[in-house]
Amino acid sequence: MSLSLRDQLLKAGLVNEKQAKQAGKQKQKEQRLAHKGQAELDDSARRAALAAQAEKAARDQELNRQQQEKAEQKARAAQIKQLIERSRLPKLNSDDYYNFVDDKKVKRLAVNALMRDKLSRGSLAIVRHAGGYEVIPREAALRIQERDPSRIVLLNIQVDKPDDDDPYAAYQIPDDLMW
Repeated sequence: MSLSLRDQLLKAGLVNEKQAKQAGKQKQKEQRLAHKGQAELDDSARRAALAAQAEKAARDQELNRQQQEKAEQKARAAQIKQLIERSRLPKLNSDDYYNFVDDKKVKRLAVNALMRDKLSRGSLAIVRHAGGYEVIPREAALRIQERDPSRIVLLNIQVDKPDDDDPYAAYQIPDDLMW
């Protein structure tokens, strides 16, 4: 059978019988006063444990929030990739290029006359994808813009028809005009 701490200390010679009795009496006195309500028990250890538990809960909550945020970012990236790959137009090999600005640099993309017209009117958009650029329809570009606006390189404002009050409506810009 195991010995109590008091007996172990006495046996090891770390305390004598008088010191052990005095410590026992002191403990009984504190318990009696606490029972009567005259003295408060030392609950600093309990408070420290509660504070540590609250701190751990806050840290765990922050870690969970960060993990959730990373998972949401991955899901958005996968949605954007799927949207681009599903709706992109095939790449063309032509001598006609459409020039656009990306990050203060002029880039160019091979297009035909119909694509050039639709890009300038806002029916098509240019997006960043896998280290390059893709041309996609406006509807897909708007959905991508909701998820990550930084992926959209060029999305012109769509012009349906000229205004009735436009004094220059009779003067159309020629299609073959190059700047």
